[in-house]
Amino acid sequence: MTGQWSQVKTAYAAANRLLGDIIKVTPSSKVTGDLAQFLVANDLSEHEVIEQAEELSFPNSVIEYFQGYLGIPPFGFPEPLCTRVLKGRTIEGQDGLSCFEGRPGVQLPAYDFDSTKAKLEEKWGTVRDLDVMSHAMYPAVFDEFMEKKVEFGELSYLDTRTFLTGMKVGQELAVKLEKGKHLILKLISVGETSNDGIVNIQFELNGQPRSVHVKDKTAGVQETQRLKALKGVTGSIGAAMPGVVLETKVKKGDKVKKGDPLVLMSAMKMETVLNSPCDGVVKQVAVTAGDQLDGGDLCVEIEESD
Repeated sequence: MTGQWSQVKTAYAAANRLLGDIIKVTPSSKVTGDLAQFLVANDLSEHEVIEQAEELSFPNSVIEYFQGYLGIPPFGFPEPLCTRVLKGRTIEGQDGLSCFEGRPGVQLPAYDFDSTKAKLEEKWGTVRDLDVMSHAMYPAVFDEFMEKKVEFGELSYLDTRTFLTGMKVGQELAVKLEKGKHLILKLISVGETSNDGIVNIQFELNGQPRSVHVKDKTAGVQETQRLKALKGVTGSIGAAMPGVVLETKVKKGDKVKKGDPLVLMSAMKMETVLNSPCDGVVKQVAVTAGDQLDGGDLCVEIEESD
């Protein structure tokens, strides 16, 4: 979206109008931003959003806004958009309600911290109360963080810039570990990628020369040409915007109804569920968890019921 920043800014105003000119605090401003990016990624006008709302796969944050997860706006939700977005959708554990009535926290069941902590410790080992709170607020983000921690070890010792961009040749880095232990790292050289995708890295650790061989994950990777969803064909469902597949919820041969979830995606820090636009049978699931998609890439094909 970097190259479309001016379009996103214009779309933000449109998204704000669609949402009812809502009060902006961190959750509601994110909802507006998510909708703005969605408009740009799908080249949608305000009018088209309202007219096609029942068929569109909105970001989860937008759907939850209309369900009242952030509370009820003082002037109510804008119609007919709200009704069209929520058509067929209900809130889990709320007896078939599509929208909270009043403050959502009053109607939500009490959070079982002890049970959650036990489950997290069974999955990840020892966890702190802070970890339980993080999981309570952002379960998917917490699990992703823990997965990276298991794969790479403790990363909190690195500063943010080094973590995101790595070291440059000749750079020296001081790392303070627990119990007063300090490491001085200096990157000496990064070799060429070998035919088998291995890179030799030379560095100094507290003045002592060291070297490691690292797999270059980008070496030899061939981009797969993905099929595109067919425009105008109801049962050909494509990615609403560029992102990563988190989960496929159907398989070939499954019977689905209009509105059923098909694929869960993550795009630009927001989750989007691709829903079935019709009743029918799944002919093909063209993606799996972890796939990186561009907007319009085919995800699922459905043979419509007569």
